[in-house]
Amino acid sequence: AAFLKIQVPCKSGSKITEFQKKESAMKNVTLPVLAVVLGIGVTGAHAETSLDMSSEYPVSSIHAQTADFFAKTLGEETNGDISVTVHHGGALGYKSVDHYDAVGDGAVQLASSFSGAWSGINPIFLVSSLPFIATSIEDTRKLYEATRPFYEKALEEDNQVFLYAAPWPASGFWANTPIDKPDALKGLKIRTYDTPGTKTLQNAGASPVQLSWGDIVPQLTTNGIDAVLTSADGGAGSQFWEYLSDFTEVNYALPLQVTHMNRDAFDDLGEEGQKAVLDAAKKAETFGWEALDSRVKANYAKLAENGVTVTTNVSADLLSLLKSSAAPEVEQWKERVGDDAQTLLDTYHELLAQ
Repeated sequence: AAFLKIQVPCKSGSKITEFQKKESAMKNVTLPVLAVVLGIGVTGAHAETSLDMSSEYPVSSIHAQTADFFAKTLGEETNGDISVTVHHGGALGYKSVDHYDAVGDGAVQLASSFSGAWSGINPIFLVSSLPFIATSIEDTRKLYEATRPFYEKALEEDNQVFLYAAPWPASGFWANTPIDKPDALKGLKIRTYDTPGTKTLQNAGASPVQLSWGDIVPQLTTNGIDAVLTSADGGAGSQFWEYLSDFTEVNYALPLQVTHMNRDAFDDLGEEGQKAVLDAAKKAETFGWEALDSRVKANYAKLAENGVTVTTNVSADLLSLLKSSAAPEVEQWKERVGDDAQTLLDTYHELLAQ
């Protein structure tokens, strides 16, 4: 059988250059297509849809591996009819904050994005990274159950389909000393990933700087920052031990990574293709959540192998300071979101009580 490979087109606003489009088009012309162009008879043509997914995180990170699992599963379930190429490490030039418009506009068909980066678009996306709202895998799962309908609605309004989400391991502090007492935070130039985190650590006496993932290592190498708020997994994926010697576990939050798809590209797949995408997304979500517990243990082992000191016992005074510093930011988030915030949190607390 002959195969005709169709590249899903990008809409206006894409960062992909005309040269890249032409180059991609040439790469996707298979011999049977040339045969058609040259007038050679070809029968039994078979259409394959090729999609691109963007991720700014390194290939070894938990969510890069979950994205790869999704792509592999979808390819297997469709016998290669739908293929997804995952571009890790920001290879397409997008950060999570860019993904929202890039996917909505069709510049890229899918993306795996840190949801907290979208706080300026819609504050509902901040809920999973609010400090100390959910500090365990079990609580984070219930918070996700309460939140998912709001995510789906927000993305649908901007020409996107919510596919799945899974959390990062709990955020802590990477630094060159254990951050286990209140004094350790004073004046600390620490990277944060969203506004509530920035304000919380500022309230606690640190000097936070909000940065996208791709900007962290350059700032570490130039001493622009001397600490990072993120998970052990994120730091391990980017080999933070080359710059920092300690990781302190504080279970600050387990923020969600969201995989989303352009609505037009999804609709173009037809009913059977759409079902395959949603089935693969469901399996990928299960994969991402189930990987968490073993991943944390593996990360700590990897950190130890590379000389990183992991501190798991922090002072009650530090936790008290962080929680009191976070409280005004949670209240401000409620005010920004409005009635939906209370509805969401009420649902979450009901789930916690079950």
